[in-house]
Amino acid sequence: MVVFDKPHALTDKPFHYCPGCTHGIIHRLVAEVIDELGLEDTTVGIAPVGCSVFAYNYFNCDMIEAPHGRAPAVATGVKRANPDLTVFTYQGDGDLAAIGTAETVHVGTRGENLTIIFVNNAIYGMTGGQMAPTTLIGQVSTTSPYGRIKELQGNPIRVCEMMATLDGVAYAERVSVDCVKNVVAAKKAIKKGFENQQNKRGLSIIEVLSTCPTNWGLSPEKSLDWLRENMMAHYPLGVYKDVTKEEESK
Repeated sequence: MVVFDKPHALTDKPFHYCPGCTHGIIHRLVAEVIDELGLEDTTVGIAPVGCSVFAYNYFNCDMIEAPHGRAPAVATGVKRANPDLTVFTYQGDGDLAAIGTAETVHVGTRGENLTIIFVNNAIYGMTGGQMAPTTLIGQVSTTSPYGRIKELQGNPIRVCEMMATLDGVAYAERVSVDCVKNVVAAKKAIKKGFENQQNKRGLSIIEVLSTCPTNWGLSPEKSLDWLRENMMAHYPLGVYKDVTKEEESK
C-alpha cells in the first residue's frame, strides 16, 4: 500500500531551494490540491520574479513567467481570455507587496476569479536579502543593517488584513508550514482557494508564512523558531475573510 508519493502535478526535477526553505513544502501542497481536484490539464500557473521564478520547472501544468510584480495582471488576462481555466499566481512578498502592490490591490478590487498563493518570508530572498515591505521592525537585512526602523522605513504591511477590506476578495487566510498541524491547515486553505475559483466566487489569497534561513543567517531549525516567535506575533494565522461562511451565517 502506498502511504506517501510524489504528486503527479509535480515534475521529477529536484528543487533548487536553499536548505530549510519551505517553498518546496508549499509547492507540494499546491500540486496535491491540483491532483485531488483533477485540474492538471486545465490549470495555468503564473510565476513572476523572485525565488519562485523557476516554478515552471516544478509544476506539470502550464506555467507563464511574468515581469516583477505583474503576475495578477497576467493572470487576469489569461482568465478573461479563457474563463474555464483554473489560474493561480505564486508570489513572494517582495514581488506581491512591493513592486506588485497596485496589481494585487486592484485584482482584489475587481474581484477577479483567481487564486493567489502569497509566500511571506519577510525579506527579498533571491536578490540578496534586502528589506521587504513585510520585514519586521528591528529585523536586520542588507538594506537595514541596524534593523528596520519604524520612523525611517515605516511599518510592515499586513497583506491579508488589507486585502480582506476589498469587496472583490472572497477569501483571505494566513497559514504557515512550520509544523505538521499547520501544513495540514495550509493545504486545506489552498484547496479552498482553488475551489472558490471553480465556484466563481472572486479572488482568493492564501498567505503562507515561510522561512529564509540563508538571508536570515540562521539554521533551518532556528529559522522555524524565529518564524514562530516573531513572524506569527505580527502576522497572526487565521481567516480574515470568507464569503462562504458569511453567506452561511445569514
